[in-house]
Amino acid sequence: MMLRPRSIRLRLTVWYAAALAAIVIAFALGVYLFVRASLLREMDAQLERDLATVTRVLREEPFEINELAQHGSVEFFQVSQGNVVVAETPGWSREVLEKALAEVPEGPARSWRSHAGQPFRIRNAVLQLPGQSRVVVAENEQTLSTSLESIAVILLVGSPLAVLVAVLGGYLLAGRVLIPIETMTARAGAITAERLSERLPVENSDDEFGRLALMLNGTFARLEDSFERLRRFSADASHELRTPLTALRSVGEVGLQRELDAAGCREVIASMLEESDRLTRLVDSLLTLSRGDARALSVVRERVELAQVAVDVVEIIGVLAEEKGQTIELRTEKGLYAMVNPEMLRQALINVLDNAVKYSPPRGRIEVRVRRTERGEAALEVQDQGPGIAREHRELIFDRFYRADPGRSREMGGAGLGLAISRQAVELNGGRIELESEEGRGCRFSILLPIT
Repeated sequence: MMLRPRSIRLRLTVWYAAALAAIVIAFALGVYLFVRASLLREMDAQLERDLATVTRVLREEPFEINELAQHGSVEFFQVSQGNVVVAETPGWSREVLEKALAEVPEGPARSWRSHAGQPFRIRNAVLQLPGQSRVVVAENEQTLSTSLESIAVILLVGSPLAVLVAVLGGYLLAGRVLIPIETMTARAGAITAERLSERLPVENSDDEFGRLALMLNGTFARLEDSFERLRRFSADASHELRTPLTALRSVGEVGLQRELDAAGCREVIASMLEESDRLTRLVDSLLTLSRGDARALSVVRERVELAQVAVDVVEIIGVLAEEKGQTIELRTEKGLYAMVNPEMLRQALINVLDNAVKYSPPRGRIEVRVRRTERGEAALEVQDQGPGIAREHRELIFDRFYRADPGRSREMGGAGLGLAISRQAVELNGGRIELESEEGRGCRFSILLPIT
């Protein structure tokens, strides 16, 4: 199994060391090969000059070839015709260089090492002169070999040292670079459910660590909001559930303490049933919201004419409006269709319209409109003549158990879940719900859906 350091700092250092070692090795090898090629080119150029000198003397002054061999500038050369040696330099060793004639073919210069280990660079050429002549020139490669060995030693010793120093520096730099991560880790570890308001420090919002900190801070902010909503939801749900349960218990205890006739028993049972109905509605609403949050609601959509949905809802809520002497005016635009779940959309509109009936004054007027907006959406609008909603409550009115006027809402039998259910139903159908209100001049709720 491949070992993998647990620390990011060590992993960065290992990767950095591996990459740097590969680069240094490639660089050292490149330098060595480049220097070797340069030195060989210079030696080959010198051999070509030596060959040109010998060739020129053979062509122009053939009787001076021995003088060139004895006192010339060419260090090693030999001229032969057939098996006869015409001229050779004093340094030409019969025991050493003579064997190169058989081992080094005619053509470009080649490196050759004698059996004694002496390195030479040899150029073997055949000249078509008045007589065919073979000219062999040589250069001692000992200086080149010594220079390359020195370079190789320097690179072999210097490269590991350079890598080691760089790795140590990289380890220190990696530790310094990762300080913000360690700081964020420590701060994040201190954030608990009771301290969700804490945030990570952001030193530079433009670099990677800064963007990470901002993203995590956004996550913590959403968690804080979710926890706060959950706390408020739990507290409100407990309060709402406790009210009908307390009423049930109270009515039952009073009924047990009194000697009641049949009429009295029926009154007690009716009161208990009323509270049971309220408790059932509350539990059903909570179940609907929780299933929606868990995406467990089955949303089967179909193409529905929105005007017909509005007509059905007005018929249902119209009975409640008549009890208060209110008038519901319905204005619809035919031919507006949307892909929705009709039951969920109907329930959303029922909750909004029921809310309008509750808060509109007796003998008031409520308008229900179905129209096409300027943006090409279908709008189901409910306009009431209620007291309106103050600005500070408008953003919260769709929250669960939220009441702008808690006392009045509870007296009217509401639990503060109707608008939350409406918003959830509309959003599950791909739409949105908006509120426009002026304090003292009523509210207008708009359910906006894409037209199909």
